Amino acid sequence: MADSDTKTAISELLIDGNVLAAKALARFGIDRMFGVVGIPVTSLANRAVSLGVRFIAFHNEQSAGYAASAYGYLTGRPGVLLTVSGPGCVHGLAGMSNAMANAWPLIMISGSCDQKDFGRGDFQELDQIEAVKPFSKLSVKAKDIREIPDCVFRVIDRAVSGRPGACYLDLPSDVLHQTIHQSEAEKLLEALAENFEKKKKEVTDSVSNSDIEKAVSLLRNAERPLIVFGKGAAFARAENALKNLVEKTGIPFLPTPMGKGLLPDTHELAATAARSLAIGKCDVALVVGARLNWLLHFGEPPKWSKDVKFILVDISKEEIELRKPHLGLVGDAKRVLELINKEIKDDPFCFSKSHPWVESLWKKSKDNVSRMEAQLAKDVVPFNFFTPMRIIRDAILGVGSPAPILVSEGANTMDIGRAVLVQTEPRTRLDAGTWGTMGVGLGYCIAAAVASPDRLVVSVEGDSGFGFSAMEVETLVRYQLAVVVIVFNNGGVYGGDRRNPEEITGPFKDDPAPTSFVPSAGYHTLIEAFGGKGYLAATPEALKAALSESFSARKPAVINVIIDPYAGAESGRLQHKN
Repeated sequence: MADSDTKTAISELLIDGNVLAAKALARFGIDRMFGVVGIPVTSLANRAVSLGVRFIAFHNEQSAGYAASAYGYLTGRPGVLLTVSGPGCVHGLAGMSNAMANAWPLIMISGSCDQKDFGRGDFQELDQIEAVKPFSKLSVKAKDIREIPDCVFRVIDRAVSGRPGACYLDLPSDVLHQTIHQSEAEKLLEALAENFEKKKKEVTDSVSNSDIEKAVSLLRNAERPLIVFGKGAAFARAENALKNLVEKTGIPFLPTPMGKGLLPDTHELAATAARSLAIGKCDVALVVGARLNWLLHFGEPPKWSKDVKFILVDISKEEIELRKPHLGLVGDAKRVLELINKEIKDDPFCFSKSHPWVESLWKKSKDNVSRMEAQLAKDVVPFNFFTPMRIIRDAILGVGSPAPILVSEGANTMDIGRAVLVQTEPRTRLDAGTWGTMGVGLGYCIAAAVASPDRLVVSVEGDSGFGFSAMEVETLVRYQLAVVVIVFNNGGVYGGDRRNPEEITGPFKDDPAPTSFVPSAGYHTLIEAFGGKGYLAATPEALKAALSESFSARKPAVINVIIDPYAGAESGRLQHKN
């Protein structure tokens, strides 16, 4: 057959909506998908795999959604969650809402029932566009096969534009089965390709030179300046610009939990161990990629001084209008910091180590760290939270670079871990985040291992948090991911039965407490059922051996650490809200 005949034959090939959707995703930069297959999206997953998109199949859409949201954060590209129709879409809302709360780019793609049968009680029928609206920046439905490329382009673009977040794409079953000629499909994709490349190169800066000058003047003339940064700065890859700013000016810094690692926790200007003093006494706070929400006490007294001047750097104009800072700088965190550094370079200033403010934070940090280290130095058995946390910290630091990605969830486990475990590299901490979401652990682990295959992933979580997604240990084994899950097993949500005797009444008084689990449950045996490695650790020696072996093997493992059920506090550090 002549070349021209071959080309004609290929152009006349018919492809269906599954192939076109997969082609569009691959063409516009999607290289990973997470989800649960079934009617009507199994073919879409298979077509995507054949086009070079890796599909990670989960047991539950909730965990897959958490994975997709974390993947979006770690890579800067939208994580994609694929679900079936109806209940699959509803289960996926957890991932969408988590992405929106954390400002991470995610796209949920769900199949839906045949359009002609909607309203008649079709299989898994649901008005999914309405269902996702509270959790999405944009929700679109492809009502015809020819609309698929444009719909895919729109959700990918919107997920990362401005403040990142979740978008939704609805693909009805009948649209997935429609066909068009391959030549027409290529024209549709090509028409959008130029737009896509142009969008990727767009830089949007709303910040003016005069506002940059004002920001620098505020920092220069402050008596007690502080730089606060969060996961928005991490998403923007602002670590080098932050390092330059901190080290050129000598201004102390305070990361939010997932901002930890942008600058090493061990840095001499880190104020984490003197957090209360830092936020309570600073007079000018440059807040970069972090919201003045509950995590930062809303920027209000009594935690903050009533006279503090906030310079708020955020990609979202609406966020700045909501918080009403002294000065708002709208723009990408990295770009704004580079402009601030450029302005300072022309007229440099630096707070010396002997400056009263810098020195007071350093001394307070040193005192607090010393007290913490004295507590950590003791080997307490049965385990409290501090002894195993110290052993885990030392094992993680022993890995060196690239540093492991740490996943953390649970009330006491996460709170104590935040103070003890050390982050030295950017985007190496994932935790319950802005929404305080429990159950993210295994999804985040899988996302981290897929996004950064060169890094070990270590999850330190409570038994309650582990229970939300424990079945996904099979997913770890199936894909042979380098993930070590460490479960702090204290027999319940906060530990043992915390009820007062007068509360234990009524016809069901002999039932376990609402916070209680089976004591000393064998969580390590769960992964063994699938061929992974399980460890039981109730002593320092056993824990050290388990960490050494599992870290070296870089294979899926669960370490079941038995904790004294009365070692922790109810609700962690948020007892006042329970």
